[in-house]
Amino acid sequence: MSTHPTTPFTLERMRADVARVIGEPAEDIGLDDNLMDWGLDSMRLLSLVIDWNQAGLALDISELGQHTSLNGWWTLVQKRQGQA
Repeated sequence: MSTHPTTPFTLERMRADVARVIGEPAEDIGLDDNLMDWGLDSMRLLSLVIDWNQAGLALDISELGQHTSLNGWWTLVQKRQGQA
C-alpha cells in the first residue's frame, strides 16, 4: 500500500471525518480539543484509521491514541505526507 494519499489529505477533511463519526458539527470541534471528551472512543477511532488508511495514509491506531487532538493527529499526517 502506498504511504502517500492520491490526493492531499487536509486538516479540514480530518475534522469533518471526526465530526461525522461523533455526530457533531465540524466547526464546533477545536483543533486542540481533547477528542475523547467529544465522545471519540476506540471503535470510532479504529473506523477513522481504516478509512484514512484506505485513502493512502499509513496511520496506526496506537500512534493516534497517543495524541488526543486534531493538531496532534495533523502533525502525524504531515509526516506521512512528507510535509513536516
